[in-house]
Amino acid sequence: MWDSVPNVRHDEPGPDPVGTRLDTRLGLRLAQLRAEHGWSLGELAERSGVSRSTLSRAERAEISPTASLLNRLCGVYGRTMSQLLSEVEAEPALLVPGAEQPVWEDRASGFVRRSVSPPHPGLRGELVEGRLAAGADIAYDRPPVPGLEQHIWVLEGALDVTAQDVGHHLGTGDCLRLRVWGPTRFRCTGPDAARYVLAVVLP
Repeated sequence: MWDSVPNVRHDEPGPDPVGTRLDTRLGLRLAQLRAEHGWSLGELAERSGVSRSTLSRAERAEISPTASLLNRLCGVYGRTMSQLLSEVEAEPALLVPGAEQPVWEDRASGFVRRSVSPPHPGLRGELVEGRLAAGADIAYDRPPVPGLEQHIWVLEGALDVTAQDVGHHLGTGDCLRLRVWGPTRFRCTGPDAARYVLAVVLP
């Protein structure tokens, strides 16, 4: 579940120099990926539906890209969001202590994403903990990888998920299993925040 002001942090709120450094490395990696494909900013803008100015500012780390923007770029480059983020972080060890699990926040949408089990060479799956504030609504116009397998298990609160134009209401303890081919939407419509586990498996 799917241009300004998110932070990357490690458990503590507020300003984070680690997040600033990660934004810089992420911008460099995005520029590298574009160069590897031989695309101009204009060509990437056409493929992703993101403006040239926004792409340029993201590559120069003048803005912190939102989840929606990263999802569009991941779709163009054939990566999951976790794969992209893992390319600018140190490769995770087999054991990932809770205090070291990267936490990324999109403050604009009220979405917090913890990479519980980051991508690892030789493994096809990953685990993500998502938290949506009450009233949060995130829409992704495409999956980062067509046919991506997802298992969404709600730990607290309630979550409304729309996929393949079909809506699903998930209460605490419910699990939705699907392959993602088109747009998806995650909404926290209840009075309280929702917390869920997202298991992602590459096709």
